[in-house]
Amino acid sequence: MLTIEQLLAIAPSARALRLSMFLPHLQEGMAAHAINTFERQAQFLATITHESGGFAHTVEIWGPTPDQRGYEGRAALGNTHPGDGSLFRGRGLIQITGRANYAAASKALGEDYIAHPQYLERTRDAALSACWWWEAHGCNELADVGELSGFDRVTRRVNGGHNGWSDRVAAYERAKAALKPNFSNVQAGSASTAPAP
Repeated sequence: MLTIEQLLAIAPSARALRLSMFLPHLQEGMAAHAINTFERQAQFLATITHESGGFAHTVEIWGPTPDQRGYEGRAALGNTHPGDGSLFRGRGLIQITGRANYAAASKALGEDYIAHPQYLERTRDAALSACWWWEAHGCNELADVGELSGFDRVTRRVNGGHNGWSDRVAAYERAKAALKPNFSNVQAGSASTAPAP
């Protein structure tokens, strides 16, 4: 069972009170979405730690940057209405992005994120949507590959590339160290010296 001490070790810049608000929802979501092995948990927690800036943000910081301007009218994200790019910016601990993903999350979690996109910023929704997205997009199976090879695949699936790779790997190392007591049969190797793919 994930603890507040483990979350603090994984996201050391976060405040304990904020992490304590996310903890029960992460426990619930991880159990519901089979994020239940050493590698699945380590890679998931490292990913959401990076994506949320250490649990500081449940909504994408908006510039807009050139990449963010590219959300507008992007059919692959389902952004077919004027203003969808900004309206359906990244939200939740894994930064769900685009009208189509918001619609899928609405169906899966029983909330109307299309009418109320800001709901994904709420603590429970931010955590549960990240767990749902992770499983729905095959990240458990990618994590099962293990070590940096699996984490590389997870990162590409979540981010489309290797944005923030060194920070992601550092969070992954912290997650493995923090979670190891929960999985006594695991010998967690070091990935920190491996080059970025």
